[in-house]
Amino acid sequence: MSTARGISLWGLLRHVLLLIAAAIVLLPFVWMIVTSLKPQSEIFLSEIRWWPERLHAVENYTKAFDRAPLMRFLLNGAIVTVTIFMLQVLIALPAAYALAKLRFWGREAVFALVLFCILIPPQATAIPVFLLFHHLGILDTYAALIVPFTISAFGIFLMRQFFMTVPDDLVDAARMDGISEIGIVWRVMLPTALPALTAFGIFSIVAHWNDYFWPLIAVNSKELFTPPVGVATFRNEEAGTDYGPLMAAATIIIAPLIIAFLLAQRRFIEGITFTGMK
Repeated sequence: MSTARGISLWGLLRHVLLLIAAAIVLLPFVWMIVTSLKPQSEIFLSEIRWWPERLHAVENYTKAFDRAPLMRFLLNGAIVTVTIFMLQVLIALPAAYALAKLRFWGREAVFALVLFCILIPPQATAIPVFLLFHHLGILDTYAALIVPFTISAFGIFLMRQFFMTVPDDLVDAARMDGISEIGIVWRVMLPTALPALTAFGIFSIVAHWNDYFWPLIAVNSKELFTPPVGVATFRNEEAGTDYGPLMAAATIIIAPLIIAFLLAQRRFIEGITFTGMK
């Protein structure tokens, strides 16, 4: 009886701690949404108001679209993130299959190299890549935003870990049916890897949708700005930043990520759970 009571108390404490952590994480987002509903006069009040006395939502969200081509920024973000993800999948799946199911000399060394590449931050290679793209003449284009991220070491690692859980008998049966190794990747392994692929897709899309560093130095044309760089255009050092439209634009920009995660939440959890299984 005492053991069961101890387990229930621990479960209650764990849920309380998780709720506190969730509140801390969500607090900035709640404040952002509330600020997007306030008039300028209420934003700079010394007291904290969690709900505005006078709603200013229509004005703020209208200004957000009037001040900058917000739909163009969203379209650029969608083009860049979706293209990067598709190219990453095109490369990561065959590479992960080779590391998981094929036997060749140096396989462990190649996998160790993949793990090492995960540790390298993209900022460390930004200057060489920038100079290379300058010589190739592809700066300030979609290619400059997409090409550096087409190979994902993390994607190869994640898919390789998932493929390790796929029985070898399934691969051997496909080979006996005359399916080529490339055919096995796309016709056998891909359908089984949808949960892991969904998890990787969430990681990839969120990372590149929110990327501010590389688009800031890779493109100069406003027509190519991605959402994070586009939000920076709402700053005005001379007249002062209008935080209502700024927060409205930020809310609009993160909305697709929240919707995508909610739609793929079940697959995301399955992918993370099954990837670590042996």
